[in-house]
Amino acid sequence: MNTAFLAAKKSLFTPEAHNDLIWAVIGSPWGLLACWLVLINVITFLIFGLDKWKAKRKEKNEAIRRIPEKNLLLLPVLGGSVGALLGMKVFRHKTLHRAFRLGVPVILALQILVPFGLWLYFQVIR
Repeated sequence: MNTAFLAAKKSLFTPEAHNDLIWAVIGSPWGLLACWLVLINVITFLIFGLDKWKAKRKEKNEAIRRIPEKNLLLLPVLGGSVGALLGMKVFRHKTLHRAFRLGVPVILALQILVPFGLWLYFQVIR
């Protein structure tokens, strides 16, 4: 009876081989960041496509509610700037609006340059 209890306890707390990769990715801050960036970019891309679909349907049906532009701009700020750029190109959506045409690439540039500048400061200059 005591060995059965120890065997059950051991099987509860030891990770399986197929779980090791998940914990290696999710347990690391870089893995969490990568998962977040993939998730937010896919969501942003899909939201841009949904808003374009709603824009086409709004001409026929006034009851359809569009996604507000502030929400469409918030998604790139949260990390979905690549998904927003792809959504703008693929769906040809918001390409004439200056806030999107200039704002999304500026957000992407800042998201690349600020971490690089911080790395440069803390690793090289300091």
